[in-house]
Amino acid sequence: MLSLDPLSPEWDCPLGSKDLEEEEGPWGGGSGLPPTGCLPGSWRQDVGLDCKGSPEGAEARAWTVYYYSLLQSCLQQAGLPETQDRSQVPRTGCPGAEVTLCILGSPSTFLSVLLEGGVQSPGNMLLCLSPAWMMKVPAPGQPGEAALLVSKAVSFHPGGMTFLDDFVPPRRATYFLAGVGQGLGWGREAAELARDLTCPTGASAELARLLEDRLLTRRLLAQQGGVAVPATLALTYKPPGLLRGGDASPGLRLVELSGKEGQESLVKEEVGAFLHSEALGDVLQVAVKLSGWRWRGRQALRLHRRAEPGAVADTVLALLEKLEEEESVLVEAVCPPPRLPFPGSPSPGPELAVRICAVVCRTQGDRPLLSKVVCGVGRGDRPLRHQNSLPWTLEAALAAVLALEAGLSAEQRGGRWAHTDFLGVDFALTVADRALTPVALELNGGLCLEACGALEGQWAAPGAAADAAAAAPLVETMLRRSARCLMAGKQLLVVGAGGVSKKFVWDAARDYGLQLHLVESDPNHFASQLVQTFIHFDLTEHQRDEENARLLAELVRARGLQLDGCFSYWDDCLVLTALLCQELGLPCNSPAAMRLAKQKSCTQLHLLHCHGPPWPAPSLHAVPCCPLASEADVARAVHQVPLPGVMKLEFGAGAVGVRLVEDAPQCHEHFSRIARDLQGEADHPGIGLGWGNAMLLMEFVEGTEHDVDLVLFGGRLLAAFVSDNGPTRLPGFTETAACMPTGLAPEQEAQMVQAAFRCCLGCGLLDGVFNVELKLTGAGPRLIEINPRMGGFYLRDWILELYGVDLLLAAAMVACGLRPALPTHPRARGHLVGVMCLVSQHLQALSSTASRETLQALHDRGLLRLNLLEEALVPGEYEEPYCSVACAGPSPAEARHRLLGLCQGLGIDGPNYPVAHFLSHFK
Repeated sequence: MLSLDPLSPEWDCPLGSKDLEEEEGPWGGGSGLPPTGCLPGSWRQDVGLDCKGSPEGAEARAWTVYYYSLLQSCLQQAGLPETQDRSQVPRTGCPGAEVTLCILGSPSTFLSVLLEGGVQSPGNMLLCLSPAWMMKVPAPGQPGEAALLVSKAVSFHPGGMTFLDDFVPPRRATYFLAGVGQGLGWGREAAELARDLTCPTGASAELARLLEDRLLTRRLLAQQGGVAVPATLALTYKPPGLLRGGDASPGLRLVELSGKEGQESLVKEEVGAFLHSEALGDVLQVAVKLSGWRWRGRQALRLHRRAEPGAVADTVLALLEKLEEEESVLVEAVCPPPRLPFPGSPSPGPELAVRICAVVCRTQGDRPLLSKVVCGVGRGDRPLRHQNSLPWTLEAALAAVLALEAGLSAEQRGGRWAHTDFLGVDFALTVADRALTPVALELNGGLCLEACGALEGQWAAPGAAADAAAAAPLVETMLRRSARCLMAGKQLLVVGAGGVSKKFVWDAARDYGLQLHLVESDPNHFASQLVQTFIHFDLTEHQRDEENARLLAELVRARGLQLDGCFSYWDDCLVLTALLCQELGLPCNSPAAMRLAKQKSCTQLHLLHCHGPPWPAPSLHAVPCCPLASEADVARAVHQVPLPGVMKLEFGAGAVGVRLVEDAPQCHEHFSRIARDLQGEADHPGIGLGWGNAMLLMEFVEGTEHDVDLVLFGGRLLAAFVSDNGPTRLPGFTETAACMPTGLAPEQEAQMVQAAFRCCLGCGLLDGVFNVELKLTGAGPRLIEINPRMGGFYLRDWILELYGVDLLLAAAMVACGLRPALPTHPRARGHLVGVMCLVSQHLQALSSTASRETLQALHDRGLLRLNLLEEALVPGEYEEPYCSVACAGPSPAEARHRLLGLCQGLGIDGPNYPVAHFLSHFK
């Protein structure tokens, strides 16, 4: 921010050529050495910084040594251990099958991101201290694009542990972020490495040239973001296409110059008009500076009184001679600082200059997220910059602008995978119309990120992890884009297409670049037209699953399909899928484990005998039950299972046929009703009747009901998402309401996650995405059932919306034998509270006030979140929910309040369906 007293010669930078034409360092192709000042701290100097096969010149080597020393100094100041040199024993890995997040940049700028990456993806966050540590190789089948290989790097791990590693064979980057801005140590080599890669890149020289051009970004912020910017007069020599035409921007005046000479009259006229314009308000000073990529980061400027139009015009004319095409001379208002007392000084003290720095990250769905705001505070009588201001917290609102890239070609962005994944936005805090007003000055990357990281580091105890609010969303985006990179083009066989609730699969697959092949019983299924290969095959005869798996394997081979994986999200097909994977030699859980989890009584009885060690054993969470195949079984079961109990279908889904039974007569009555009404698949498709209609009786446990959705790989827990369910309409158990994230205390949430995890391991489920239903009782978690597939209903959509994690993509990665690229501790971006709509209760509303068209329109406007679970409004005794309607909010209370009002207005709430009661558990 420019906040100076009138005519402060001490800070008035002269306009000599040396001030405006600083040289780049060796990575930019110029000549220059790194800073020679001593970095605080001490560390070993005899480390292996040389990269075999890629020798460096003396200057480049000096920069590598400097950046290594800077990293050690940063680690020491953070109370973290020194980097250990492991380069003598090269690391081996799985090239092309592992996440590799690579940063080429200053350690001080990216330290918060590097440390957070070490937590979220241990060993996969790499810092390269020299371009010589990487190389580009042509990508087969992708003309003009290259893969980026990393031969040497500093790897980051939990607890701030770092290692200097060599990689043999080199690791293939799945995400690359380079500091491509102007400045010492950076330039053409970094920009060239980032150009036209086959992996996602978080920055490019092409995008940086656009987004760090003050004039362009101020116009963008003013026009599209509605953000206040300093009043500016820009005299531009042959402006770029993005600045030509378009609507006028508030406070910005753009004058196109056809030449650099003979412009005296025009300049004097424009400067005079600008200095007398109302856009300047009460401003007393203006700054004159150069704008354009070459001048980014240079400090040279000239300050003038507003009342000196002649001096301002002379300065502008002098600077015009230095312009190249697409560069500008800016005359901009110097925002007066607010008059505030300096802390600890007698009043009146010197004015405070306030510079607000915000970091905005691209998140799931290309939506901007304001991840951190800090405030630099300094004296108002000297320039306030990032390096000479103390960061303070400041909560503020920001409307980020990332729409510019949507209209750029791949060539203009610097590659097909090039996007800007984070922005720094600088504001000055000034007074306008007697109100404090933030005024946007410029966009930048590293400086704001470094400032936010410095703030977070101040609050961390020595050696402890800092709060990475600014870095965490960026690392999550790195992982999400890495997953896309690893999965693009993978060939997957899907067994069973599912119904309307799974329509999202086909759109998501296209978005991720997955090549899907489908096996489905219905020859007319809509998805048959959306896949690479459609195999019509009867999947309903589950007694013949082993034989069918062999037949399907023969069909796959006969069609010449080269599959990377095979999976299913449809209950009926899970065992068949496991058998088919076994036939094809593809990764999957064992068929025995899938059978065990598929049959509910077998799950419980097996876990009851898993007594450990290790502790706590799964048996603590299992619930006594008895399988029911005949009336005689019912007669025995009522003496073995304490009543009241719960009767349900062995292979059922969607809570169809589940009922609370109080005594023996109710048990016999319900068993007879199910045996009569639900005999086979035709009686109620999609709930598992193809496996038969056997039942079980299990003990009824009191407590709150919860879903835990898990991602496992190699028997390790990678992610868990806990949601809460509302009370059901007894004696039925059809879901009524849900809330995410859970409202449980952290200790209780951890108990639920560990119970779900141990129950899955106890059944032999080691790899995949699983949905586990539990109740939290006074004695701890109790298992209801395990669904050995991705959670149904709204769960995938909610988790994607709140956490940016796609369970479908995670399941596809596991099916291909790839460890899913997931953050270790995903952070929810808000709260969702939803209610289920049933045809039996809401037929009138769903046909009028809450019709599908009305709900979809509200969804499109962002007023609710709709998940359609059934296609037709067909009432019946055994029903599943028709749809889920949810509202978002910054807190559970706000989301609950919005949902209740919406349900009352739409006619979903009523005496027979009291929504307030169903939401009562979420208080």
